[in-house]
Amino acid sequence: MMNTQSITEEAIKDVSGKQNDATKTTINSWRRIAWILILLADVGLLAWGAMAAIAPEHLLGPNSMPILKAEYIGFTGYSWSEFIATAPRTADLLTLIFRMYGIYGVAFSLMAIAIAVTAFRRGDRWAWWALLVGNTLTYISAMTFDQIARAVGPFELTEYIGLAAVFFALVVTIPFHSARRK
Repeated sequence: MMNTQSITEEAIKDVSGKQNDATKTTINSWRRIAWILILLADVGLLAWGAMAAIAPEHLLGPNSMPILKAEYIGFTGYSWSEFIATAPRTADLLTLIFRMYGIYGVAFSLMAIAIAVTAFRRGDRWAWWALLVGNTLTYISAMTFDQIARAVGPFELTEYIGLAAVFFALVVTIPFHSARRK
């Protein structure tokens, strides 16, 4: 009787171990896909932020118009060239503010990329939350700005794709289902 019970217990442990190995492999596969998706989304945001900071006049918005010009026209309904002619220093200030907005995008993206390729990749819970909060705030603020300025073009639509990729990645790696807690 004792021998049968220990054989049964050993068989259960063996099956359980195989299931745990399969579960770990599945979780690791999803985590690999997830961190790559987040990396791609935040590298895209980094590229946009760098372009906004370095050369906003070459960053295209709706109808292949420079984004700052498209935003000014969309928000005010007035001509950008008239604005520059009548208030050149104010136009310079708007450009400076836009460049700073780009720098903040670069700063966020660098942090998000660093978190994604290290702590999130390892499965640290705090990294999941940091990427959820940071990407949500960053992407939604950019989308809201575009909507308010009435300057939504093809590039701005990639913000929606980027946020959807991040949310998908976070859903498939949600920490509540993980036995490993950090």
